[in-house]
Amino acid sequence: MKIYKLPSGTLLLNGTEAFFGPEINWDALLAREDLKDYLNKESKTWKTLSPEEGYELIAKGILAPMGNQEIWAAGVTYFRSRTARMEESQDAGGADFYDKVYNADRPELFFKATASRVSAPGTTVNIRKDSTWDVPEPELTLVISPSGKIQGYTCGNDMSSRSIEGENPLYLPQAKVYAGCAAIGPCLFITDKAIEETATIRLEIFREDVLAFSGETALTQLKRKPQELADWLFRANTFPIGCFLMTGTGIVPDDFTLEVGDKVRISIDEIGSLENFIEKI
Repeated sequence: MKIYKLPSGTLLLNGTEAFFGPEINWDALLAREDLKDYLNKESKTWKTLSPEEGYELIAKGILAPMGNQEIWAAGVTYFRSRTARMEESQDAGGADFYDKVYNADRPELFFKATASRVSAPGTTVNIRKDSTWDVPEPELTLVISPSGKIQGYTCGNDMSSRSIEGENPLYLPQAKVYAGCAAIGPCLFITDKAIEETATIRLEIFREDVLAFSGETALTQLKRKPQELADWLFRANTFPIGCFLMTGTGIVPDDFTLEVGDKVRISIDEIGSLENFIEKI
């Protein structure tokens, strides 16, 4: 099933059925350990719509499907990311760090965003004025309960300044965490099964309505299992209302930097597409 956060309500798509419900408390919702069962039960009291009516509501605008949950991220989980990070940090002498973390037992995990830094689908995400090389990072994003259980998935855009991180790996927080540094959506894909490893992640970047970059990768290329990353995140950490975890990127545009006005589209099989426009802060 897929749940969408609307400006004035909630939409649930479940197979060929659609249900429109009231605004809900997303902190309380994502704090539940029985999210799928709860939504199945709760939606029976909501207004039944046709799928077409549901899609019409989505087209009018949706919000980021979250409450006040933190978003965290994993780095260097794809070989392609390892190679790119090593190349960009070569001059700074930091290349070995990325090679070592790719092969280490402990993954790279870092704080990414509070809710106030997250952009809704269809709105703008930011690049930094003090950065010269900026890219979106399309990532499968986990919806994790307070106990550490993966209850669903969404598309994530982990905006990144490659020039800042490449200058010095210790600048990672500045390269990653700032206003408008992330987007998630368009919905939460709620399931009690692991997402198919054959699922494809796609990235398209349009400049003046012309495709300027495209790339794709499969989850088979993800070095660490999603639950493994979630387990590491929950070591010595608690999330009373749940959290989100971006699982890293396998698509890294080379010889390309974002510009104001670009449109970024991230698509993941089974979930849908997340679109945002580029602004500068």
